[in-house]
Amino acid sequence: MKTKKSCAIIGLGRFGMPLAKTLAEAGEEVIGIDKDEDRVKELREYTDFAFVSKALSREVLEEIGVQNCDMAIVCIGNKIETSILTTLNLINLGIPKVIAKATSSEQGEVLEKLGAQVVYPERDMALRIAKKILSHNLIDYISLGKDVEITEIEINANMAQQSIIEMKIRERFGLNVIALHHSGKTETEIDPQCLLSQGDTIVVIGKREKISQFMEYYS
Repeated sequence: MKTKKSCAIIGLGRFGMPLAKTLAEAGEEVIGIDKDEDRVKELREYTDFAFVSKALSREVLEEIGVQNCDMAIVCIGNKIETSILTTLNLINLGIPKVIAKATSSEQGEVLEKLGAQVVYPERDMALRIAKKILSHNLIDYISLGKDVEITEIEINANMAQQSIIEMKIRERFGLNVIALHHSGKTETEIDPQCLLSQGDTIVVIGKREKISQFMEYYS
C-alpha cells in the first residue's frame, strides 16, 4: 500500500503552483503558502491546507504546521534573502527533506551549504530545449547529477536493423540500455538480440560525455 507523503510548498508562483496542484491531484497531502490571496484561493480547490502569509519566520511556519511534513519545497527564486532565510527556518524545524529553487549558481551554493537540495528550473528547461534542438534523435533526458544522465533516444537510419548486442553499446560507450520501445510496446526486460527499427526508442543510462559520443557516432 502506498503511504501518503506530506509536502509543504512555499511560494505559489509559476513553479510552485503547478507543483502543488500536481502533488495534490496525485493524492499527496499538500500545504501551500503564499502572500497572494488569489493564488491561495486557487490552490484551495486542490487542498484544504492553503494559507496566506506575508511572513515566513520560523514561528509562522511552525504555527501553520510545516514541521510535520515529510518534505518542504521553497519555490521563491527572485527574492534571494527570503529564499535563504525560509530554507534555513525549514531545516531548523527538522523537516527530513528540504528542496529549494535557485535562479543563480551563487544562490544555489548558499542553499546547498544550508543543507537543502537545490533545483534550477529555468536553467534545466533551457538545457532540455537546447539539447533537443542540437540532437535530432534525442527525445528527452533526466540529469542525475555528477555527469550521469538517463536519456531517451530515437533509433535513426544509421542505428536501424542492428541489435543492441551488435551495436556494443555497453562495450564501446559504457552505457546501459534500461528500456526499449519497439513494435508499439515498452520493454524493460530487453532481448539484446532484438533488431531495432527506425522510429523505435531506447532509454540509456550513463555518463553525459559517453551518451554524446554514442549519438555523434550514429548521427
